[in-house]
Amino acid sequence: MGFTYVKIRVYSVDLARWEDVEVLVDSGALFTSIPRPVLERLGLKPIARRRFRVYGGGVIERDVGGAVVEYGERRAVVPVVFGEPEDIPVLGATTLESLGYQLDPVSKELKPIELLMI
Repeated sequence: MGFTYVKIRVYSVDLARWEDVEVLVDSGALFTSIPRPVLERLGLKPIARRRFRVYGGGVIERDVGGAVVEYGERRAVVPVVFGEPEDIPVLGATTLESLGYQLDPVSKELKPIELLMI
């Protein structure tokens, strides 16, 4: 099988600052997880704390907020998890769909998809 990593750009609220982050594409994960220090340097703040079930069945709590994320030529406002040091940065399904991409399982690349408004 193998893993797919891509570089995304995460922006401050005013879009004046950004940081590039390498993330693991995980279409089985609902949300995107970005290291907390990156989000804090961009001035982003959590708006809630949520519980998540992790591989192996355990439950963890993480802060969540929103961010503008860019991949290729596309940007979207998406929910993000404030990742802790032990968390792998992940690009989840919500961000993939919001940006209009899907993971091609053969080529291991992100491919544009048609956005449907139905």
